[in-house]
Amino acid sequence: MKKSLLIIALIIIQVSHAQDKSAFGSGEWFKFKMSYSGWMKAGEATLTLKEGMLDNRTVYHVVGKGKTTGPVGWFFKVRDRYESYFDKNSGLPYKFIRDIDEGGHTKKLEIDFDHENQKAYINNIKKKRKSVKSTEIGVQDMVSAFYYLRNNYDTENIKEGDEVSLNMFFDAENYNFKLKFLGRETIRTKFGKVKCLKFRPYVMAGRVFKEEESLTLWVSADKNKIPLRIKADLAIGSLRADLEAYKGLKHSFEIQFK
Repeated sequence: MKKSLLIIALIIIQVSHAQDKSAFGSGEWFKFKMSYSGWMKAGEATLTLKEGMLDNRTVYHVVGKGKTTGPVGWFFKVRDRYESYFDKNSGLPYKFIRDIDEGGHTKKLEIDFDHENQKAYINNIKKKRKSVKSTEIGVQDMVSAFYYLRNNYDTENIKEGDEVSLNMFFDAENYNFKLKFLGRETIRTKFGKVKCLKFRPYVMAGRVFKEEESLTLWVSADKNKIPLRIKADLAIGSLRADLEAYKGLKHSFEIQFK
């Protein structure tokens, strides 16, 4: 009996420790405001994380929405929706949905991941076409990757110039996603001054981004690793997103009010 109680106690401690290490939990919600070229209101975006069910598995379900507003929305209407269902323990995605309308350019895809057989089953709903692609080990989608890195990237011992990479599958292609650490910086936000980790996600240069080093990301240097600011140099102008509201954080948000 004593041994059974000891085993149960150890399991509880291990589970509690694993949960405490997690940077996020069900109920987390972010809202961002976006501006174009530093001053013009451009739009807003939200990220919502909840616990859900998919094929009788308990998963995290993320819904990301973005839209243009104000003067930018008058000339270029955007209504984007991204969804990801990923494993609560491993962080591996099971399903990814991309439903976008960007100035009349529309796309609706559903991708189901089979990690055991390293396959992605793609359903192009708009074109009524299905296909199967091989994937890399530990593949992530563009949404699950953000949450995976928050939980698995060691930010305590990183040094300026360090890079991390992971396998990502987007639309119907595999590519190697890289993230470079640029250093530590304290930035002023609407909530106060916040110590941040500054990163450079490498993107594909072309129609949208000016070059592969066009994106800069600031996340809080606390246990939450909250995305606070994103700057992007576009082919025409620049875009900036700042965290405007949040709720459901797993840990205390470390803010310097002075």
